[in-house]
Amino acid sequence: MEEKSAFKSFELEVNNEIKGFLKEISKWAYFLSILGFVGIGLMVTGGIGVSFFTGMNQFGGDTAYGLGYSAGVGLFYILFALIYFFPLLYLFKFAKNMKSALKSDNNENFKSAFLNLKSHYKFIGIFTIAIIGLYVIILIGALGTSLF
Repeated sequence: MEEKSAFKSFELEVNNEIKGFLKEISKWAYFLSILGFVGIGLMVTGGIGVSFFTGMNQFGGDTAYGLGYSAGVGLFYILFALIYFFPLLYLFKFAKNMKSALKSDNNENFKSAFLNLKSHYKFIGIFTIAIIGLYVIILIGALGTSLF
């Protein structure tokens, strides 16, 4: 026996109360995305600073090719900034499209906003699974090396 979804029997309605909620959500999403972009800028600046200026340290010790570990740390910061850029871009696009959709009652912008929100959460979910997997691999490696 096939069950019918309750959503197939009626059209969803976005009333004024829901529009108010979505407007507030888009404002917060816009604020958080801008804050994230500023954070990315600081990460890139810090990564460049660590890469170049720490190498000038006179107490740096023995370094390969004059760079040492500071270049690796700087590249690590820049890599993480690049990874964080994409979910923030999706969040920013969600906020802009949602504001535009609510202002002009444009269904395409409304659809595009939720497409970007879906992409944002999909990216965050996959990234979280990858990090958890990395933790498991590190834990197994640490346990394996402690046994020998």
